[in-house]
Amino acid sequence: MSDGTLQTLDVTMLDDVGTGANQLIQLDSNAKIPACSAVALINVSGVTKSASDPVVTTNPSGGVGTVWQNTTSGEMYVCTDATAGANVWTNVGAGSGDIQAVAWPGGETYGYTSGGHDGSASSTIDRISFTSDGNAVDTTYDLSTAKYYCVGHSSYSHAYTSYGVPTPEINKFAFASVSNATNIGDTHVGAPAYGGTSHGSETHGYISGDQDVAPKGDHIERFSFTTDGDATDWANLSARFGYPAGSSSQTHGYACGGSASHGNRMDKFPFASQTNATDVGDMTRTHNTAAGLQSSTYGYMAGGYTSPAVFYNVIDKYPFASDSNATDVGDLANGVVSNSTPMSSLTYGYVAGGWNDTTWTVRDFIDKWSYASGGNSTDVGNLSTGRGSCAGHQT
Repeated sequence: MSDGTLQTLDVTMLDDVGTGANQLIQLDSNAKIPACSAVALINVSGVTKSASDPVVTTNPSGGVGTVWQNTTSGEMYVCTDATAGANVWTNVGAGSGDIQAVAWPGGETYGYTSGGHDGSASSTIDRISFTSDGNAVDTTYDLSTAKYYCVGHSSYSHAYTSYGVPTPEINKFAFASVSNATNIGDTHVGAPAYGGTSHGSETHGYISGDQDVAPKGDHIERFSFTTDGDATDWANLSARFGYPAGSSSQTHGYACGGSASHGNRMDKFPFASQTNATDVGDMTRTHNTAAGLQSSTYGYMAGGYTSPAVFYNVIDKYPFASDSNATDVGDLANGVVSNSTPMSSLTYGYVAGGWNDTTWTVRDFIDKWSYASGGNSTDVGNLSTGRGSCAGHQT
């Protein structure tokens, strides 16, 4: 400015332009920032890059809102629930398949039994592994009240034990950190509540059937997985019967078998609408107190009993894709049994405990069979003690 005029200052006139320490950054010819380190930047949301998808046990240090990019498929996920060991990663790209703990059709890691009868009402919560065969482990935690004839439900994150004798309240405990169950509400029918079965959608648990007198026997009730509270009357079965075996497709609940003259019935009701069940097929035999399970395409009914003192070891199978009768696809390894506990993994059906033969001997076995290959089950372990009429759960 020798002539007294202030010249325009251009960054190129400066000596300290560059990408090193204490230098000014200059945009390149494409008006972009040149390659430089950004490790010291703060308050900038980063993206975790990986060649694979996250899993439910991927615990993000950034918590809810963490972004994950699969560099192989291009899919993007955002963490919407940062619960240790049970995280939910929601797909925000063009793809599908959110990453979350499994609620349907079965679990990936563990099955649980809760409550039951081992000579008296029990509050025990047992856990079995779906990844390796072996005995169940007593978690040392308990239901809020000892009871039997209870039924089990599973959400993405919690187990629910409802119905039962002497009290029909709804108990809840978390899968990620198992602890003593808490009482979160009451079932609709009140005490006594026995002879029902369970179903589940992604958002609600359902109970159908009851061995008690009218008007209970044909009821269907439901309760929320997202808000703790009482169950409400939802719809009705096509007839009044108790002790059916329950299973669930993604869209419907099934109540199969049962007491009285309806023991080979297959009832089906929708989760999406408050509509009564319809009879859509028959089981291979007339019996009740069987275990109900499901794969992604089929429902199953294992074991059971019919008066006077006739027990069964049959495994029945029926399709979700069409309304049709069940077929006999195998037998339980431990013979005839009733009131056993059902647990479904993604690939195997499990039944545990129960009673068998006319002596009503309590059992502690764990049976398992493959959904893919079918056939008879195999004995893969034992419960911590023999029990019957427990609730079953899976995660």
